[in-house]
Amino acid sequence: MAATDPELAKIFGNFAFGETQQYGTLDVRTRILVTMASAVALNAQAEYCRMLEAALANGITPVEIKEVLYHTVAYAGMSRVEDLLNVANEVLAAKGIQLPLQPQSVVTPADRVEKGRALQNDIFTKANIDHMYNSAPANQLHFQVYLSGNCFGDYQTRPVFDARMRELLTFSILISMGGCEPQVKGHIQSNVNVGNDKATLLAVVTQLFPYLGYPRTLNAVACLNEVIPEK
Repeated sequence: MAATDPELAKIFGNFAFGETQQYGTLDVRTRILVTMASAVALNAQAEYCRMLEAALANGITPVEIKEVLYHTVAYAGMSRVEDLLNVANEVLAAKGIQLPLQPQSVVTPADRVEKGRALQNDIFTKANIDHMYNSAPANQLHFQVYLSGNCFGDYQTRPVFDARMRELLTFSILISMGGCEPQVKGHIQSNVNVGNDKATLLAVVTQLFPYLGYPRTLNAVACLNEVIPEK
């Protein structure tokens, strides 16, 4: 870009690697992980490759790199993730990292729903999860079971990331996709529940701003202000 579009390279570089980096107190690891999750949600291969190299250069492990991809499947769908999973596998293999990596699953087919629902209770409160189950029409109850067993049981019980990091990743994925404002607001509250405050979430939004553009960024800010009003 510096050779073919030097003006754009300068404008974007000053914003993405200058102005927005001066806001907030996110550490480098968190900045890379949330930007990587956003790139996966956007299916942005060039940006994902840059973040992948940054991750490896800053001590983020292959297991953590793969876990960002796995986590994103539940929110963005496999169709957005699969190509970038292949990219990650090619890069890791080229660096001599043997695949597959060590398994991280801690659930079985028999207990995945139970463990997933227990995790939901911890993050969203048992009262809220019970209400979602009890208020679901009979022909839609299976979606609640899938949320417990698949989204939380299969993916989020994996011990690679704690609940605070997973909720930051989820927030990053949702605001990147756009059109997910009800889910964004739900996960703003769950971020608060696990210990991520508004300042942290605003820092994540600012970190992703250059890659999302103004409409999705300002929508995310509006959701934040609705769930956590300014004092």
